[in-house]
Amino acid sequence: MDVIKVAGSSRTSAVAGAIAGVFREHHRAEIQAIGAGAVNQAVKAMVLASSYLKSDGYSITFMPRFADVDIDGKTRTAVKFYVMEYEGEFSPDQPEDSSESEDTEVLDEYAPFYVEEPPDSDPDEE
Repeated sequence: MDVIKVAGSSRTSAVAGAIAGVFREHHRAEIQAIGAGAVNQAVKAMVLASSYLKSDGYSITFMPRFADVDIDGKTRTAVKFYVMEYEGEFSPDQPEDSSESEDTEVLDEYAPFYVEEPPDSDPDEE
């Protein structure tokens, strides 16, 4: 499976189509973005891809990670997004209840997705 590389100038719909196509074939996808504009395009494309895949009965989620990549002999910090199928019960299309207890329950449900330990290195310090 190839990594989908996104630039700040990438068309959102083209990237979303690539994500959906790779996901349909492999049931996962990996996206790489370097720079704020590229990360922005990647996130928008994942949101759009989720709507493409919803009509096929898939619900997706993603996990971002920092990664060092070598480009022309220089190490750059990229954001990699790992897209996978989400099989939970939460749906953003469901009406929200404004009670505090339900908000806490939703946060507790997603607690395993939060990283509790600091990363090994801060990419901004390099």
